[in-house]
Amino acid sequence: MRFLASIRYDGSNFYGFQKLKDKKTVQEEVEKALKKINKKKVFIKGAGRTDRKVHAYNQMVHFDLDINISPESLKKAMNSSLDKGIYVNNIKVVNNNFHSRFKVKRKIYEYKINIGEYDPILNNYTYNYNKILNIKKMKQASKYLLGYNSYDAYVCGKREHYNTAVYKIKIKKKKNIIHINFVGKNFYQYMVRNMVGSLIMVGEEKIKPICIKEMLDKKENLYNYSNAPAQGLYLLNIKY
Repeated sequence: MRFLASIRYDGSNFYGFQKLKDKKTVQEEVEKALKKINKKKVFIKGAGRTDRKVHAYNQMVHFDLDINISPESLKKAMNSSLDKGIYVNNIKVVNNNFHSRFKVKRKIYEYKINIGEYDPILNNYTYNYNKILNIKKMKQASKYLLGYNSYDAYVCGKREHYNTAVYKIKIKKKKNIIHINFVGKNFYQYMVRNMVGSLIMVGEEKIKPICIKEMLDKKENLYNYSNAPAQGLYLLNIKY
């Protein structure tokens, strides 16, 4: 029987989602809990990977079990044995052909930047930038990132292609925290954090908003923006 589970986790407790040798990861902890329940090894497949220190409210994973168990009982059993940095939001039974990654239609991320005074309590959950940014110019610049494009300038690592669609970017300020929401088809390695890093350069008024489009067109990080820190990033939702 194949199950699809929504899980949330505090990324500061793990070395990312994907299983690593001798490192504590989300995938490893979930598989350990499922092995206890299934009485044999279980492999999970995630909707995507998150890096070390990146958080998730609604990461989606699918897996197969040999036992007959209801989604409600499975959720309870998993949460009773999982690391306390992980929680199962809900579980449902899906078709055996369902794949948590290949069926994704949209992913939604949020990035948080503290532009107020330094706050050590926020260190693991927000980028403590602690300086004023020009939000109006950041909003202007973000419009150049929308649409279906090749995002070479904003992706790390080698890929066969860098094509994807970014449907929406929303920037708003709540008290001293800037929230940047990204909605897209797929986001590749460091893509959201790289886009945030480039928007911060615009907010610092070191480059003009049009420079975002220039880098997109030239497929190169022409202005040496920095990758935004991982702890400010949250995987908010996965849409199928």
